[in-house]
Amino acid sequence: MANGKKGHLQKLAGLLEIPQDIVMDLPRITMLGNKQLLIENHRGIIEYTPLVVRIKLNQGELIVTGSNLVLGNLQMEQIFIEGIVEAIRYDT
Repeated sequence: MANGKKGHLQKLAGLLEIPQDIVMDLPRITMLGNKQLLIENHRGIIEYTPLVVRIKLNQGELIVTGSNLVLGNLQMEQIFIEGIVEAIRYDT
C-alpha cells in the first residue's frame, strides 16, 4: 500500500473513530504476562513447535519463541498461544 494511501486511511480512521488495525489490515497482538498471547487478523501458521511459532501476517510474519508453546482456540481471525513466551519478533 502506498504511503499516501496509508496516511489517508489513518486520517479517516481517526475521524470516524475506527481502530487503525481494522482500516489498515494490521494485526492486533494482546499479551497477558509471559503466559498467553492472542494474535488477531493473521494469515495462517507457518511453523509450530513447542519452542517456536511463526505466524503469517499481511505485512510479514510474527515469530514467537519460548518453551511449552501450545496453540489453543484456533479461529480464522485469531490464534491463542499459551506457554512461556520469551521473545516476540515482527519481521517485515
